[in-house]
Amino acid sequence: VHAIGPGVMALILAFIPAMLTALGVVREKELGSISNFYATPLTRLEFLLGKQLPYLVISLLNLAMLVALNRLLFGVPFKGSGLTLALGGLLYLLATTSLGLLISAFTRTQIAAILGTVIITTLPTIQYSGLIVPRSSLEGGSALMGHVFPAGHFLDIAVGTFTKALDLRSLWPQCLALLGFFLVASALSVWLLKKQEV
Repeated sequence: VHAIGPGVMALILAFIPAMLTALGVVREKELGSISNFYATPLTRLEFLLGKQLPYLVISLLNLAMLVALNRLLFGVPFKGSGLTLALGGLLYLLATTSLGLLISAFTRTQIAAILGTVIITTLPTIQYSGLIVPRSSLEGGSALMGHVFPAGHFLDIAVGTFTKALDLRSLWPQCLALLGFFLVASALSVWLLKKQEV
């Protein structure tokens, strides 16, 4: 029963940071203010990191509040390493906000960004991360999605640190997977972002 609270953290921190980050870029496309980016010497990487940073800070505050809620309101015992949870949370939020940037590369309206984010983040988090069904029971494409999508790795970190007294020595593969997802999604976002109107 103590795994539910930390598990829901993975769902909340997948959907909201990705959606906010996607909307941050798409809103500029809709309003036309992205033309300012086209006219400046700012690189695509600098632009995207500038968009990502505020939502990363807000999401880190959300992470702290969710940890406090689990401890104080729901009484979930915390047995593991706080530093490991903090590192895993930071890497997870980097991964989910970079996913939002990637979604923004394909969408031109805020409605499309919201719907795309809901589908791309919520379904894999609920179905393939281990939140409801253990990842070890998944096969084929479902198992691949469970291993590729970042929610499953953060779920291991959150539940592991809260209920199993795990630390970085046990959870470094999950942290490495989150870092890899962040780097790949960020690279794709930079590559797909146009520096001029088509």
